[in-house]
Formats: sequence, C-alpha cells, structure tokens
Amino acid sequence: MIGKLTGTVDTIADDAVILDVHGVGYLVQCPASTLSRLAAGATASLLIEMKVSEDAIKLFGFVSAEEREWFRLLQTVQNVGGKVALSVLSTLTPRELQRALALGDKAMIGRAPGVGPKLALRIATELKDKVPSMMLGAADAAAAVPLAHAPRGPESDAVSALIHLGYSDARAAEAVARAAHVLGEHTEAGALIREALKGMAR
Repeated sequence: MIGKLTGTVDTIADDAVILDVHGVGYLVQCPASTLSRLAAGATASLLIEMKVSEDAIKLFGFVSAEEREWFRLLQTVQNVGGKVALSVLSTLTPRELQRALALGDKAMIGRAPGVGPKLALRIATELKDKVPSMMLGAADAAAAVPLAHAPRGPESDAVSALIHLGYSDARAAEAVARAAHVLGEHTEAGALIREALKGMAR
C-alpha cells in the first residue's frame, strides 16, 4: 500500500495531479484545497489513500492528515465513494464540514457536486455524532494554547475544539459556558461542542 508520495509536480488538472517520483508519474486525485497549494515544477509531498478495485487502482492525495481522515470518514456513509468524498472536500474546508455536520446543515453539504438532498441528509445524520471526536483530535493536533482561566476537563476540550474551528478565545469560552449551563455539570465534550455551535448559530 502507498501511504505517502514525494516528488516533482509534473502536471495539474482540474481534479488531479501527476507527481513525478524518480521518473514514475503517479496520477493522484486531490481535493481543490490540495491542488491550490501545488505548483508545476515544485516538489510536493502528499499523504495517499489508495483504492484498489477489480478494474483500477486509484490514488487520492492530501496535503494534511486532517483532510485524509475526513476523506476516510465520509466514505463510511452508504453511497459515498472516493469521488463524492473528494467533491465534498473540494467544496467545503474541514472546518466548514465540521460546522455543517455539527449543526445538521444538509443544505451546506448539498452544495457539493454529486450530492443530492437525500445523500446530504444521510451524510449529516450518520456523521453528526462522529464530529466531536474529529474536532477534539484536530484541536489536540494543533496544540492549542490553553486559556489562562479556561475550565478543566470536558469544557476545556470543547473550548479548544471551537478555537480550532476559528472562533475567538472569548467567544468559544462563552459559548461553552452557556452550553454547560444548559446541559448541566459533567457533560461530555462532544455534547458541549454541539450545544455551543447551536447556540452560536441561533
């Protein structure tokens, strides 16, 4: 299995790149966010997800581990293959996808080409409960600086996850505090994140 490729960018197409690795050109399909960070003639390293079927071997490439994890997670939904998962990630950034799933915003997910209303609803429904763990993992990876007066435990984790999504320290802390007040003490981080996002969307 191929997990990573490093080489020279030979050609960039609408949805793929040819990466020259020691004279061998690998055709790698990529989301728009990855393609936008590549330049012909430049050296690039891509994290690879390889799909093997009876009639083809396909390579999907990503510049970040976060995008690759979302690519994998999207395909756990029925009727979502590599092409659809790539379409979603080309339309929405990981942060936008996190927000859409946490809020159950099927309209935002449905903006991706090839994703109709029914499939958007299925994605939103099946992945909603998996979003908090993805957000917490991303926040840990980003090693967010703890707030001076941040609460400890689940509330702190929820605040870190919201900061990773792009919210300010103050807004994230306030939203989590309100969520904790609504849900009560000892609420797990995942539930706090969902309630905080809902509160800020109102």
